[in-house]
Formats: sequence, C-alpha cells, structure tokens
Amino acid sequence: MGLGSSCPKPFPGDILEFPRNKYFSHFGVYYGERDGVPYVAHLTCRDAENKLLLFGRALKSEVKLDPLDLVGKKYKVRNMLDDVHPPRDYYSVVKPAIDDMLGRDVTFDILFHNSEHQATLFRYGIKKSIQIEKVYVRIVPTWKELFEKKKL
Repeated sequence: MGLGSSCPKPFPGDILEFPRNKYFSHFGVYYGERDGVPYVAHLTCRDAENKLLLFGRALKSEVKLDPLDLVGKKYKVRNMLDDVHPPRDYYSVVKPAIDDMLGRDVTFDILFHNSEHQATLFRYGIKKSIQIEKVYVRIVPTWKELFEKKKL
C-alpha cells in the first residue's frame, strides 16, 4: 500500500494525495477499513450519470467511499495544514460529516470546490486548495497586466 516504504500507513482522517500528472493531484480522506479493506472518501464525478464538464465544472459530482486501491495505488499522506489549523476529531466530527455527504449531489469546480477543497473541508472545516493557489500565483500577474493594458 502507498508509495513503498516512504509512505507511512494512514490513520482515519488523514488527507491522502494521489498524483495524477505533473501539475495536479486528486485528494481524499482516509476513512479506515471495512472488512480488512482500506477506504477513502473523495469528491468525484467518475460515475455520475449526467456530468457536464464545462469551464472546469461538473454539475453532478458526489462524495464517494471507494477502496484505497481503486482511487490510486500511489499516494502520500498530506495533512498539509496541521501546523496552522488543528485537525477536527475524526470520530465525532469528520466521519459523521463524510457519512452525511455520501451520495449527495455536489457541484465540482476546479477552482472553488475540487477534491482538495473537499478533503480540507472534512479534516479542518475550511476549504483550501494549495495546488490551485499555485496556479493563481502564476496567472493572476498575467491577467493583471493584460487587464491594465485593456487586452482582457
């Protein structure tokens, strides 16, 4: 399980990062085991009957509980905000929040509500996407310059 010996065994409530390509990763929250199978709760539009990807949005997405190996064979534990935001208690807050969200329709938005936003919302109670913030750092100065030159 994981990225070999460099990846510690996750604990319920840990945020897991599944690298997808050079720029983006998929995120979920480790849910624990059911009948010896490790599970991850994550925001996905993978099996949605009616999904419409339009400008980075999928109008029908949902939080799903899937076996860890189905979500990805390689992952890292990424509790990236623990130093600035205390994680919420898994059993009294995070797990009930996950259970409540399972199967509900959620609008996926690459900029404002992606899998990383959902994972940090579960663990910390705040929506944050560090990978999108890195994109903003690169594109906002370009947009500002174009806007000032009245080309945008």
